Amino acid sequence: MAATPERDIAFVRLKEISPDEIIAHMSDPRVAEHMPLLTFKWDEQAVANFVETKEAGWRRDGLGHWAILCDGAYVGWGGFEKDGDGWDFGLVLKPENFGLGARISKKAIEFAKADERIAFVTFLLPPSRKNLGALVRLGAEFIEEVEHDGAQFRKYCLDTQ
Repeated sequence: MAATPERDIAFVRLKEISPDEIIAHMSDPRVAEHMPLLTFKWDEQAVANFVETKEAGWRRDGLGHWAILCDGAYVGWGGFEKDGDGWDFGLVLKPENFGLGARISKKAIEFAKADERIAFVTFLLPPSRKNLGALVRLGAEFIEEVEHDGAQFRKYCLDTQ
């Protein structure tokens, strides 16, 4: 049996992605199933606000969320956001690319381990997320149940040092 070829994963800025592509991604009801804070309709203004918010994070903290490409095609977004003394990692993939989550997360965590600013990474996962094996294999440990903007999440932490 032939080995499957390695796919190229790249992180680029969200402003490089067509707003229509982000609207289609974030309007998919399968994405909303795992995003309890997604309570509005995505349109061009929502995308403009979203991209500006993420760019502000880059300007403020020198790090933020990326658009994620696989073999040059947009598959979702994710990255790091400053949260108190640490960094929270989030990942939102297009449903047809959910299977890339472990590879993308591994690449992002390798980035975090090489960045001296990031001593640990937290992950906030909604209760709808049942398959947590990849997160545990990365070494993340459950910390506590938390409420964020009125929604419940499970908080995990990964030491990167």
